[in-house]
Amino acid sequence: MALGFGHRARVGQLYPSGGLCDYELQMMAPAGVQVVTTRMPFAATSAADDLAMIRDLERNALLLADAEVDLIAFNCTAASLLAGPEVVTARITAATGISAVTTIDAVEQALLALDARRIALVNPYPPEVEEHEISYLADHGFTVVATAGPACATPTEQGAIPHDTWRREVGGLDPAAIDAVLISCAGVQTAEIIGELEDLCGLPVVTSNQALLRLVLLHLGLEPVSPDYGRLLAARAAALPATEVVR
Repeated sequence: MALGFGHRARVGQLYPSGGLCDYELQMMAPAGVQVVTTRMPFAATSAADDLAMIRDLERNALLLADAEVDLIAFNCTAASLLAGPEVVTARITAATGISAVTTIDAVEQALLALDARRIALVNPYPPEVEEHEISYLADHGFTVVATAGPACATPTEQGAIPHDTWRREVGGLDPAAIDAVLISCAGVQTAEIIGELEDLCGLPVVTSNQALLRLVLLHLGLEPVSPDYGRLLAARAAALPATEVVR
């Protein structure tokens, strides 16, 4: 008898309503891991809109609890860093009784796993949100050496950015000055070209969705390996000594 689609684990994803890339977690996930999604209201990319996204966080999380998920992933980098990952996960778990993770925690732990402290931050955020992320990363021991990327006013604009834009932005970085490239935002289409971008710059490339999948797999007790999606999810990255604490 064939095994069910989510026979290894079922993951609930909380995702911005205007975003176009909620498919990336499922696309990169290993066989047997199912991702189900509930959307949170989000039509503009300002810091105020990011914070407003969590207004009904408990109600949205409870919709995923109905699907009997094993873990809830809050997948918005900017909203999770602005609201505070501990606040977000505590509210989700208090409402549902289900453990939760956030994208900004995943990004931080991915960078630690790769021993990357000097970062090029590539993103589609308005300047105010980019500044908040630079400050957040600095508070957690990372130095943003360079920034790049188009500023978008809406999440649909973010999701429509073509692959050639990311090739151009990453290809224009100075690899001698940085340890890794962080493409920050759960709403940009990058999963298919992570390996290509790494070849362009000769460095690890961390993306929000890729990092979140890694943290999800760690929490589920599954091997954090998914070929073809960059060094972070390659076997050699998974074999690196653990420098982070899974929380």
